[in-house]
Amino acid sequence: MDIRAIILLTVVSACNSPGPHFRDLPATRVAIEGSVFDVRVRGELAEAVRVNGEYAPRLGPIHGRSAQAMEAVSGCRVTEVRGDQAQTTGILECKDRSQRAIAVPQSTGELECIRTDRGVFDTQESVYEDYDCDPL
Repeated sequence: MDIRAIILLTVVSACNSPGPHFRDLPATRVAIEGSVFDVRVRGELAEAVRVNGEYAPRLGPIHGRSAQAMEAVSGCRVTEVRGDQAQTTGILECKDRSQRAIAVPQSTGELECIRTDRGVFDTQESVYEDYDCDPL
């Protein structure tokens, strides 16, 4: 096999993989303004891996969305985002050390949802539409 093919296969197989620090953690999938992220949290760090096929030539438009996704999952404030448009790492600042777990919604009641105009997202596992929901 040609060495270029081996290198290409290695690079392509790592596109949707978490970094070594987050490898054994389950991911929480979050959609923010058309970007879909798999977010993992460990200690004072969070990682957001963008999993949709959105065109993003640079970190600029993705930076704020990945920070929002990491804040939603961690329950902590993101003070700094590092990385690129596909995979970012956020430094978390939590007021209380007990906040460093995955945030669970306090309300288990009914939700009011509206479908957004952001479209339909295709992933390897499923196809879904984007909705914004608020507790009633």
